[in-house]
Amino acid sequence: MTGMRLDTLRVWDLRTHFRDTHPDIVTLPELFKQNGYFTQGIGKLYHNWGKLTYEGDPQSWSVPQVYHHAPHYSDWYIPGAALGTPATVQNGPTQCVDVPDETYFDGRIAQLSIQALREHKDEPFFLAVGFWKPHLPFNAPKKYWDMYDPAKIPGPIPATPPRDCPDIALHNFKELRGYAGMPKEGQPTEQQVRELRHGYYAAISFVDAQIGKVVDELDRLDLADSTIIVLWSDHGFHIGEHALWAKTSNFERDARVPLIISVPGQGKNVRCEAMVELLDVYPTLVELCGLKQPDQLEGNTLVPLITSTNSGQERVALTQHPRPPYYKEKDGPTHMGYSLRTTRYRYTEWRDWHTGEASAIELYDHDVDPNEAENLANHPDMVETIKLLSAKLAEVAPREKH
Repeated sequence: MTGMRLDTLRVWDLRTHFRDTHPDIVTLPELFKQNGYFTQGIGKLYHNWGKLTYEGDPQSWSVPQVYHHAPHYSDWYIPGAALGTPATVQNGPTQCVDVPDETYFDGRIAQLSIQALREHKDEPFFLAVGFWKPHLPFNAPKKYWDMYDPAKIPGPIPATPPRDCPDIALHNFKELRGYAGMPKEGQPTEQQVRELRHGYYAAISFVDAQIGKVVDELDRLDLADSTIIVLWSDHGFHIGEHALWAKTSNFERDARVPLIISVPGQGKNVRCEAMVELLDVYPTLVELCGLKQPDQLEGNTLVPLITSTNSGQERVALTQHPRPPYYKEKDGPTHMGYSLRTTRYRYTEWRDWHTGEASAIELYDHDVDPNEAENLANHPDMVETIKLLSAKLAEVAPREKH
């Protein structure tokens, strides 16, 4: 939403707001607002909870945001309570009840988004819809759970950490352990694993249905031929793979996200295998809409990949996570993991926060090991490959002392 990298923003945790470090940044929706668009944010768009100076980012929007600031556990069905009554305690990680879609945030967010389209269909608009699922807790109406037979849902692959993986690459999945009934140490039981994976599938189908409602309304209003749609996610998610749960790692399952861009007149269902970043969405929309690009942007426009057969072979993608994953603000992190993804490799350096030197490295060859089951960093045949990737990573994320 800012078009800037984390190290440039100086934002590495959930508590720091980018306005604290860069108060004059022009965000993506703010730029559209400055250029005559009506901008509205519905749902979770900026980080939504914690010790923040701001709730969301008011100056990005023409009207105040809604459904954007709450803990995830508050989105919970309470029998006998009025619709929308938030939970005040953290319940279990799953909930399956026979209720309407609008019982949960995302059902109501879809309704409000449809209403916004109807109200602003005759003017230039930038509508940002931030659905909360499939984030924990995995609660969705029963009809979405019924779409899956839990006995047929496959188990995690791989279910163990990568061979020769440094300990620093792993974590204790603190996020899941905070929910009632989850073990405070060790792995969930086999039954819990099955329940959690079933709930994740149900949550994905639930949010997919809500997205469909909004897109269907675009068609009904005859806006599809004049509206750019970008579908993206903030991060991936482990549901038992590598013996991990939730996020805060640099593995592919956490780093890779859906990204679908629909541009009127550009055809349908063209898959691009290039490495791209969420950082690229800002300059792409700026170019497609003919706006002037701010100097702050560090991503690359995706227009050449959308309008031609450009393969983007030279592109790379960067992901980073601190250690500890949720470090104490007064202490800061001990390490930062920088992970570079090329078309073939994922290369990760866990750099000491104070010296900038790599304490551990990882290398995964996606041509032969797409599940990242073996770290090749110590393999003698990979010495030259690691030198090249390390140099490339240093270009994208220069080594820095803190």
